[in-house]
Amino acid sequence: MTIEQLTVFLAWCTAINVALLLLATIALILMRDLTSRVHGALFGLPHLVLAEQYFQYLAQYKILIIVFNLAPYVALRLM
Repeated sequence: MTIEQLTVFLAWCTAINVALLLLATIALILMRDLTSRVHGALFGLPHLVLAEQYFQYLAQYKILIIVFNLAPYVALRLM
């Protein structure tokens, strides 16, 4: 795999993961009651704890995208 191919691959990975992050964020915002009821019933957690867990999930996913997709892509583009 060449540097150019790896750069294109990381660009697509970044775009797809950002799209999934946006989709998950929008889904959690628009369907907050439904997701809270379902996950609350599954895991026995109160609404406030679930809201905190959702926020933590989105934050960790964003950090993973930056570390494993965006940062290597930017580093390769600067070469």
